[in-house]
Amino acid sequence: MTEKLTKIITDAALAAGLTPKEIHLEHPDDISHGDYSTNIALALAKEAKENPRALAEKIVEEIRKNLSSDILKVEVAGAGFINFYLSKEFFAKEISEIVSKKENYVKGNALKGKEALFEYTDPNPFKPFHIGHLMSNSIGEALSRLAENQGAQVKRMTYGGDVGLHVAKEIYGMTKLKEGFPENGDSLTDKTKFLGDAYVLGNRAYEEDPNAANEIKELNKKIFEMVEAGSADDDDLRVYWEKGKTWSVEHFEEIYKKLGSHFNNYIFESEVSDEGKKIVKENIGKVFEESEGAIIFKGEDHGLHTRVFLTSEGLPPYEAKELGLFEKKNELYPKHDVSVVVTASEQNDYFRVITRVVSLLFPKQAEKLKHISHGMMRFAEGKMSSRKGNVITGESLLSETEVDAAAKIAERELTDVEKKEITSAVAVAAIKYSILRQSPGKDIIFDPEKSLSFEGDSGPYLQYALVRAYSLLSKGKEIHIGMDAPKEWQTTYIEKMLSRAHEIFLRAWTELSPQILAGYLMDLSGAFNTFYGEGKIVDENDTVTSGYKLAITEAFSAVLAAGLSTLGITPLRKM
Repeated sequence: MTEKLTKIITDAALAAGLTPKEIHLEHPDDISHGDYSTNIALALAKEAKENPRALAEKIVEEIRKNLSSDILKVEVAGAGFINFYLSKEFFAKEISEIVSKKENYVKGNALKGKEALFEYTDPNPFKPFHIGHLMSNSIGEALSRLAENQGAQVKRMTYGGDVGLHVAKEIYGMTKLKEGFPENGDSLTDKTKFLGDAYVLGNRAYEEDPNAANEIKELNKKIFEMVEAGSADDDDLRVYWEKGKTWSVEHFEEIYKKLGSHFNNYIFESEVSDEGKKIVKENIGKVFEESEGAIIFKGEDHGLHTRVFLTSEGLPPYEAKELGLFEKKNELYPKHDVSVVVTASEQNDYFRVITRVVSLLFPKQAEKLKHISHGMMRFAEGKMSSRKGNVITGESLLSETEVDAAAKIAERELTDVEKKEITSAVAVAAIKYSILRQSPGKDIIFDPEKSLSFEGDSGPYLQYALVRAYSLLSKGKEIHIGMDAPKEWQTTYIEKMLSRAHEIFLRAWTELSPQILAGYLMDLSGAFNTFYGEGKIVDENDTVTSGYKLAITEAFSAVLAAGLSTLGITPLRKM
């Protein structure tokens, strides 16, 4: 409808002797002011040297000469706004189309034929899966699904640090606990616990024992040398490194499965380190310069800050590896059209430098790069603490939310298998929606009670609204779903909201803002609950009205299910 109205307004403006450059349409906050509104008359009044309201009247006069049957009426309001009221028949047609197309109704083609890369989550092997990784995963997965919704061929990747001081601390701990080194046949749980214990031991030794700290630093150099050479003088060192990395990734895969994520590529620092170093060396005197033995990018010349791209020992820090990573993505997918990277907002200044350097080195590819950052997750005071007394990791937050979710559905008439699946889906919905309802760059407050509510602004509330709709459709399966609004029917708010679905999905992608979709789904569910509460949906004594109400219910369930899936939240049929 936005495209149709844009053409109608443009044609009317031209007929009135005006030359509009851009048509801006929006939905009035108050539905009594119409379904769409444009400020075209106010925008052109100065150029036309006319009163905005008088100009609006001229444009409306032209529109009324060929009024579409989809438009009930057009009015001028206020200082010169033009308001469009759509017809009952238009909304009935939209309901019919949604019922016919189901989840496909919301799909667009803004990225048809294009390839989009998404890098997100980025946990480091040998270290825990933190809450920041959970936030990055939720946002990155939602953005990648929004791109898929618009027809893109999406490639997902995650980038992890398999070299560095944290790895040296881990392997130091592994050597001290080698008597308990897991066998190949041991469970992944046992292997993960061993890694956790080893890291705690290594980190404590580094902080408390100067001799151990020196030993760990030497170990760090050996690991870098081993990775560069492709072999190691110490066979145990390579075994520890390879086993620890493999177990870490297998453990991350368990978490990804629960979150509904998968990745096309795992890229590690060890794979991009040499390339990053090479790029820096080749561009000394062009983009980089020497300073006290190190190679730096003088950011102050670009309104940024200076960063080291090669240390005085010739080692590549994160900055150089980032360039290697960029080149690796181009090597894997040379024809990609957009590349999105999701990181914590604390890396914003760092990424401004990286983005500038990339634009100097690879100007054409840099135009495709988009950086999205996320804030911190904080907890409602007194509402969250690890039951084990440890730091709350992303994994422990998932586990503890599952415990709370299980308690909420414990008394429901469900099989044990259903309870297990629903518990996991509800817990993930609670966390993901809490993250996605906010603009990506903002900090969020996680309240376990509110996030799991079936009655408030939460992911489980959306899931429950869908379950209720499915229940009504099941109850009314003997009644024929009617596609035509009854003669006396008054258009409802839920119909208006459903007709906007397509443009909401598109806008959420173009603005890289999953919160737009999350907010829409909440408003949509609220509208459905109001619709549900205003009168019986299934009434055997009035099958005509019930048939259309069931059509609306079916359309609602299709749009909500598609929206939840796009946010990475599992649509449920039972709760």
